[in-house]
This record gives sequence, C-alpha cells and structure tokens, in this order.
Amino acid sequence: MRHQKRGRHLNRKPNHRRAMLRNLVNSLFEHGRVVTTPAKAKEARPFAEKMITLAKRGDLHSRRRALAILHNKQIVASLFDEVAPRYAERPGGYTRILHLSSHRIGDGASQVIFELVEAEMGAKAEAEAPVAEEAVAGAAE
Repeated sequence: MRHQKRGRHLNRKPNHRRAMLRNLVNSLFEHGRVVTTPAKAKEARPFAEKMITLAKRGDLHSRRRALAILHNKQIVASLFDEVAPRYAERPGGYTRILHLSSHRIGDGASQVIFELVEAEMGAKAEAEAPVAEEAVAGAAE
C-alpha cells in the first residue's frame, strides 16, 4: 500500500530528484519559462508556488528559507525584488503548464512550457500601451 507516498519518483534517487527540481525552479525564475516534460512540470509547480509565497511574505526568515532551498543568491534576490511584487494581489496560481504538440527529438517524450503566469502579460501590456496612445493621438487630430 502507498499510504502517504505522494509525488512522482521520475526514475531518480531522492537527492537527484530534489536537485533536478531545484534547478528547474531556478531556471523558471531566471528565464520566466522552461520547456520540460509534463511530469517534471507537475512536480515542480507546487515547489515554485511555495517559493513565490515565501517571497510575498518578504521578511528575513522567508528570504533565508528560500536561500536554503534554491541555493542561488541572485535568483532569490530577483524572486523577492521583482517576481513577488507582481503577484502581491494574486492569492495563488502563479504558474501555468502549456502542452506543446511537438515531441522531444531524442526520446519522443511529450513537452510542455512551464511558465510564470504574468511574466509575458506585463511585457504585452507595456508593448501595447504606446500603440494605444498613438492610436488615440491619431484619432484626435
């Protein structure tokens, strides 16, 4: 019986699995999106969301806990200074998993895009804002 044995093993030993998930979440916070397999993304999602929740608290204890888990000062700093303020009003659901139709070349594994929800939304809003202002200025003339 599998009582209290949640989570995917991903064909790895526990230390390797923890390191892989840590690296995946580090890459997510560094780049905003990562292409990976569905099982890895589903396993990394709660891990990433807990890190954002820690960053939203913003106190020293949370920063030290995040640093103990992520092991990268630059990523923890950007997590607390850049990522957490974007989600200050959001109660949860900071990541999304988008399935790709293509498969990985080497082994044919299905792939997904694992990304932060509003990472591209802020960029789209900033890119569309000048266009909207130009359209309003053109209509006023």
